[in-house]
Amino acid sequence: MEDRLLNQLGGDRIAARQIDELIGLARGLAADGDLNQAEVEFLQKWLAANEAISHQPLIRTLYQRINDVLADGVVDDEEKAVLLETLNSFSRRDFELGEVLKPSTLPLCDPAPALGLDGWAYCFTGTFLYGQRRDCERAVLERGGTCGGLTQKTSVLVIGAYATDSWKHSSFGTKIVKASAWREEGLPISIVSEQHWTPHL
Repeated sequence: MEDRLLNQLGGDRIAARQIDELIGLARGLAADGDLNQAEVEFLQKWLAANEAISHQPLIRTLYQRINDVLADGVVDDEEKAVLLETLNSFSRRDFELGEVLKPSTLPLCDPAPALGLDGWAYCFTGTFLYGQRRDCERAVLERGGTCGGLTQKTSVLVIGAYATDSWKHSSFGTKIVKASAWREEGLPISIVSEQHWTPHL
């Protein structure tokens, strides 16, 4: 019993050290506001070598996202932007590991509306638990909806689960501000969280 406890405490200390190291790496890689192929591949190798901490939901999501990005061997600009946002959030410790920040300051519809898919126009912004943005878009397209950039014809703006309290300063904040302003002008656009959108699939 005592040995098991000591092993667990030792394991927790090692995991904490690995997480601190990963936060340092994330901070370093995101510092110049750009990512290249070699940096993403390095991060993938580091996460593979430190599998012990990959049970943490956020780290598991990061690892999966990097694997998806590198699956076709090319890191495109959209994938780069999403990864940078994830690394920045992670390195700032904007949320506890394994927890999704409560969307306290996000201008979500309250109460959250019932959502349709067939014939509805969706726009996605932020970093998602469900997968990459194209995975979210595919889920809508398969159910008869449409997807694209934010326009005045957008029915629903879905904000990824890993939005942080500093969303106004993030790369996807402009879409949220614009959608919020249109909604105030009376346009029928709903702003919802990923957690609200997913059960409607």
